[in-house]
Amino acid sequence: MRSVIAALLLSGLALAGAEIPRPSPEYAFTLPGGQQELLSKYKGKVVVMEFLFTTCPHCQKSATVLSRLQKEYGPKGLQVLGVAINPTPDIAGFTRQYATGFPVGMGTRDSAYSYLQQSIMSQNFYVPQMVFVDKKGVIRGQFSGNDAFMGEQQETNMRAMIDKLLAEPGGSKPASAKPSAVKAKHVKKVS
Repeated sequence: MRSVIAALLLSGLALAGAEIPRPSPEYAFTLPGGQQELLSKYKGKVVVMEFLFTTCPHCQKSATVLSRLQKEYGPKGLQVLGVAINPTPDIAGFTRQYATGFPVGMGTRDSAYSYLQQSIMSQNFYVPQMVFVDKKGVIRGQFSGNDAFMGEQQETNMRAMIDKLLAEPGGSKPASAKPSAVKAKHVKKVS
């Protein structure tokens, strides 16, 4: 009986998380001028997408780090995108105060939950949510604001991930880019 309960609990936990790697679905968000920005516009580049609250100190810190990384790695093929998902975000104030060197727009929480493969009932949704998409359009890393990846070594961790993804060739998907069967709540895998 205990083994059946343990198996059910483990399978429930596995279903609660997102598969990594997985093909990135299209994602659209609205820029301050009202125009729609599409993630697919950046296929062929390494994309780091930060889902954030403009009022969140951790999101503000991450945006500052990402601005530095965009400036340094942009010419090498990196594109950082910011998507504010808090109600009525002050995007103009956020981009001005934190000198974001990348596009920041507005999305909905529901669209973010869907993209991140998170349940809207999740009580473990912390911002910022950071997603790393490779040149082929495959999500290779996804990290929640409470993940160790986002801790004291955040910039070092981001640099390592970006360096690895930029070093990979672009073009058609290799067989290893297919989604794995492993699911976890906070996946840190880079394959």
